[in-house]
Amino acid sequence: MQKVLVVIDMQKDFIDGTLGTKEAVGIVDAVAKRIAESTNEIILFTQDTHGQDYLQTPEGKKLPVIHCVKNTPGWEIDPKIKLAWRENKSTLIIDELQENTFFKPVFGSVDLVEFLQSLQNKISEIELVGLCTDICVVSNAIMIKNTLPNIPIRVTASLCAGVTPKSHTEALNTMKMCQIDVI
Repeated sequence: MQKVLVVIDMQKDFIDGTLGTKEAVGIVDAVAKRIAESTNEIILFTQDTHGQDYLQTPEGKKLPVIHCVKNTPGWEIDPKIKLAWRENKSTLIIDELQENTFFKPVFGSVDLVEFLQSLQNKISEIELVGLCTDICVVSNAIMIKNTLPNIPIRVTASLCAGVTPKSHTEALNTMKMCQIDVI
């Protein structure tokens, strides 16, 4: 049985870019350390991915802040995070070309959930870390829990940051209510 670590949206625009926060900046080194110290886990990434037409999308109309446009610097996963993953020789590589990354146009990744579902008989637990606790982390955690109800899902609170500290705490409470372990 395999453990899976899912690193949600550790991208420049959410760390210190257009939607960045000091709390997001504050978890980068700890998330990189968690990845570097991982042993025999599958480490997966999600990457918020928008096009140049972002402001015309339903999300862009509600959050009119251009961010995570594909192939821009703000879209990239933080270099410390990627380096920790590339240098950790004990992590399991799923697809070298995609670098274990699932691109997503909205908050939760259907592709990630389908991939995890394809491995469900081989997974012992799934841990989520990353950004933003109150939007993308909670969305993915609940999607995974709804699809794989018998696999323990946990979120490491100290390795997540929300849009605000208050909304971070509220999202953690929501996940607890949905039987997701918050550690």
